Amino acid sequence: MPNDQSAAHVAAPQSLLDDRAKDPVGSPDADASIEVLRLLDDPQEWSAFSRPDPQRAGYWESNLLIEGMHCAACALTIEDALLRVPGVLKAEVGAGSHRARVVWTAEAVKPSAWMRAVQVAGYRAVPANDSFARERRKNESRKALWRLGVAGLCMMQVMMYAYPAYVGGGLTAEMEQLLRWASWVLTLPVILFSCGPFFSNALRDVVQRRVSMDLPVSLGMLITFVVSTAGTFDPQGIFGREVYFDSLTMFVFFLLAGRWLELRLRDRTAGALEALMNRLPDSVARLCQDGSYERVPVRRLLPGDVIRILPGETFPADAVVLQGDTMVDEALLTGESRPVSRGVGGMVIAGSHNLSTVVQARVEQVGDKTRFSQIVALMESASTTKPPLARLADRIAKPFLIAVLLAAGLACAFWWGRDPEHALMVAVAVLVVTCPCALSLATPAAMLAAAGTLAQRGVLVRQLEAFEAMASIDTVMFDKTGTLTRDAMVLGASRVREGVSVAQALAMAAALAQHSLHPVSRALVLAARDASATLAWRADTVNEVAGGGVSGTVWGGGEAAPLVSTELRLGSAEFCGIEAQPPSSLQACLSDERGWLATFGLHEDIRPDAQETVAALQREGIAVHLLSGDGAQAVARVAARVGITEFKGGCSPQDKLDFLQNAQLEGRKVAVVGDGLNDGPVLAAAHVSFAFGKAVPLAQAQADFVVLGDHLSAIAKTLRMSSLTLHIVRQNLWWAAIYNAVCVPLAVLGLLPAWLAGLGMALSSLFVVLNALRLSGRVNFLGKT
Repeated sequence: MPNDQSAAHVAAPQSLLDDRAKDPVGSPDADASIEVLRLLDDPQEWSAFSRPDPQRAGYWESNLLIEGMHCAACALTIEDALLRVPGVLKAEVGAGSHRARVVWTAEAVKPSAWMRAVQVAGYRAVPANDSFARERRKNESRKALWRLGVAGLCMMQVMMYAYPAYVGGGLTAEMEQLLRWASWVLTLPVILFSCGPFFSNALRDVVQRRVSMDLPVSLGMLITFVVSTAGTFDPQGIFGREVYFDSLTMFVFFLLAGRWLELRLRDRTAGALEALMNRLPDSVARLCQDGSYERVPVRRLLPGDVIRILPGETFPADAVVLQGDTMVDEALLTGESRPVSRGVGGMVIAGSHNLSTVVQARVEQVGDKTRFSQIVALMESASTTKPPLARLADRIAKPFLIAVLLAAGLACAFWWGRDPEHALMVAVAVLVVTCPCALSLATPAAMLAAAGTLAQRGVLVRQLEAFEAMASIDTVMFDKTGTLTRDAMVLGASRVREGVSVAQALAMAAALAQHSLHPVSRALVLAARDASATLAWRADTVNEVAGGGVSGTVWGGGEAAPLVSTELRLGSAEFCGIEAQPPSSLQACLSDERGWLATFGLHEDIRPDAQETVAALQREGIAVHLLSGDGAQAVARVAARVGITEFKGGCSPQDKLDFLQNAQLEGRKVAVVGDGLNDGPVLAAAHVSFAFGKAVPLAQAQADFVVLGDHLSAIAKTLRMSSLTLHIVRQNLWWAAIYNAVCVPLAVLGLLPAWLAGLGMALSSLFVVLNALRLSGRVNFLGKT
């Protein structure tokens, strides 16, 4: 995919798309909008909002933000509109996140076709990584606040005019009529301005011959206004002389307040994803051949380019530091809260922040190949997936709304013979009080809040339904290498020949080890640096024998010893020409012309929180197993150190899969934690799975959860978060069910005034979202609240 497009060129069609998306179908502006959409048909633009589908050759996966939707019925309408377009294979729209994922083939359809289908359906689709998305949300929130403010001011004034009639102030007929006229005038801005989104969406539903939450709400508002207007202009008419301007303005205010708060809270829920996607800069300083720097769009970077990053700027690609020594903030990408040091030769990842000094770096990976892009892909996938409970609620939404309209009509017919005015107000109460929004938001709101909280702590959720699976597990199966242990080894107990210090022997061994990439060699070099052992020793004519060790001439000694030169061997006992001793752990030997010089004991570097994590899981009554392909002795040592009693070594991938299948046949729910490299089959077959380790190809991982950082305690934390999430989901579902079961009959019986119905509807949706946000920031690192 060519990547030499400028950011400005990409942004232009997207911003124009936003401006034109409201144009009515068939108008001249709508024709211009089609031309703007066609700009996105250029394959060079696709990388701005799409990526090739890794599972289907020739297909693309696009992520969009949907504007103008308010409920699950809207989500289903958009999905239906997209799926009717030939060439669109799959479409998922999240009612809670307002995001859509579209899978399409370029051979049959272009982006303009399916984006136009969304526009014709009455909504706006914009690329999820559009640089103008944040500004549009601010504008939307600002407009919503203006509508709320107008409704609030008019409501207070109308209530003031209605107060004398409530308290029986002895008003004359002329004064009472004047106050009614004043209330009618003050209600006009509410109807014409504040209620604008409700009426426009309802009109769209009527034209498209469908139903959403705005249709019954708009009918309730319109009926109330018509009845009150008739009471003002014709007090002797069929609807009587009663007016309900105070009730109308009040429930409009309540509904707008609820939607505004819901909008703010939804943005907060999706804050982790937005913060992650907006981390990359628009442009970066790239080194030219003449030694100067030019500012270029990030999309024009290529592997091998040299870039300069100033303090406070963000690294736009995965790169290697060439000059400078700085501190880097990787918190949002790895879950590590403390800044990490990056010097010459150190790797920096796209999306991390440069904190200290100016650095020069060589670009290694760009675009979809960066870890940043893979992380964003996982989070976008999670934000559009629908758990089974959410899919069930979505399917109920449309029939529920149709039932609401029928119930309102039947209630109106029942009361009409007794009092037409009261009959219409009963219908209004039924239309307004019902709230499928609470039902449809109950599951995704909680799960998105939990996913956002976990993402801030370095755990990405690939599928939201994984929360439900994780909460029911009773067994955890760990891999060893790269999971309970790090990939590296660490130095243990050492023995040296008399007359030689451990520091001197370690420095001599490190001089040879620097010329090898073997894990044992890297461990010795790292141990020498950590122990501040002198590295004044140098080695030349170094030769490495695969499976044996490293040999060469070592010379030096520094101030602590005279300048010497000696032939050394570092490796196995056989390679060093000495008698092998039964090892209690992995050993590396060092020898010179006189024979044995030192023996370095090494062991795998167990993660610092491994023992605490295993203990936390066992306290929850979960059985913990360790299965590894390594030798039985090595597995036993690691199991003993972390507190696992059930373990087995020498396991092939098939052995692990057999263990999992046997456990599942026994009715056990098993979570598998692996490094994602050779555990693909068992990760895919597990009830729920974790991919652990930075080397995992994130976008192709089989795991339900991907752990970005080095904290194994993320497993216990995710278990606790999953249990809390399902608890919140059940609370939300019970609330939505009880609310509708109680309030709808009260409205049908005429016992619920319109203003109280509006308040109940607003509070119902708001309660669900606020209850879900209890998950944000509530769980500490080991799952303690």
